[in-house]
Amino acid sequence: MQSSRMRVLAYGFLGALSLVVLSSCGAGGTKNASSSQSQSTQTSTSAGTNALTGMPGVNGPVLFVKVDDTPPAHPQVGLNSADVVYIEQVEGGLTRLAAVFSNALPPKIGPVRSARISDIDLMAQYGHAALAFSGAQTLFLPVLDAANIEDVGADHEPSSIYSRDATRVAPTNMLVDPKALLDKSITVEGRKITTAQSVGWQFGSLPAGGTPITGVSLKWPSSRYEASWSVDQSRWLLSYMGKPDLDGDGIQLGSPTLVVQEVSITNSIYHDHLGNYTPFSNTVGSGTGYLLRDGREFPITWNRPTPSSPTTWTLANGSQAYFHPGQVWVALTDSQPTFTPVASATTSDPSSTNSK
Repeated sequence: MQSSRMRVLAYGFLGALSLVVLSSCGAGGTKNASSSQSQSTQTSTSAGTNALTGMPGVNGPVLFVKVDDTPPAHPQVGLNSADVVYIEQVEGGLTRLAAVFSNALPPKIGPVRSARISDIDLMAQYGHAALAFSGAQTLFLPVLDAANIEDVGADHEPSSIYSRDATRVAPTNMLVDPKALLDKSITVEGRKITTAQSVGWQFGSLPAGGTPITGVSLKWPSSRYEASWSVDQSRWLLSYMGKPDLDGDGIQLGSPTLVVQEVSITNSIYHDHLGNYTPFSNTVGSGTGYLLRDGREFPITWNRPTPSSPTTWTLANGSQAYFHPGQVWVALTDSQPTFTPVASATTSDPSSTNSK
């Protein structure tokens, strides 16, 4: 994918220039949170059907929140209210989440962590969306500033919006108040943030075919998710590292639509303070994957010609791969998933076996 490689090189060029300007901060450093401003209440405007979930709701301003996904960060907070959740690979083979909110805003979301290079392309299909995060690698900051992203990170906000949870341990203890954050950004400061619109997937009835499964295992070098189909709840129930993946309210996370998007994952020029390179997950171009819904898996193809283009999803026969209305989880991975098939019906009837 030539265009993807050229984008990475361009990001690297900007990053190299920024190193000269920001060398006093040190490579692999982060921004420091500062400043204090007032907050007020965020209100929604349009009603109807949310474009990201296909469910009744509003199409409010799009807010991405980077959420820690290491064991100390669990249970995470506010994810049950997200419209979309992406699982991304980060340094050391760990995962981090990019949670997208445009309809219901929970009181708090977190633990909030830093942004990564893959976020720029991932967010581009949503328009000029807002990004809530806590710092980024010094070399990467000018690249992030130049992107079509509204920076509403912790560096610019008061502790009344980005607060520390005394029951958690740093660095997995920062939570954000999304309503206060968006109200300050939009109502008080007059920032322009894109409202939710279609990013390519469509909602509809269960396609014909597919393979019945009871679950799936998704692996990254140092992280693992499982999903089990719940007939009673009509959704995939998630587990993280072998344990039920609970939200802060005690509800097991999961969704009616789980997408495995197979992408190329390569090292970028960025790295953490330990020297671990930041992986770049390429979500522009085309590739394969799987649509999981209604207890079935469907091989699919995804296509996204440019960063600002929506991502289209088609079945093997070229028809639309319809998602089930509701929250959507997308796993960005370069590893094949392992499916658990539905057990075949068996019988102990002696007449069903051959005998001599």
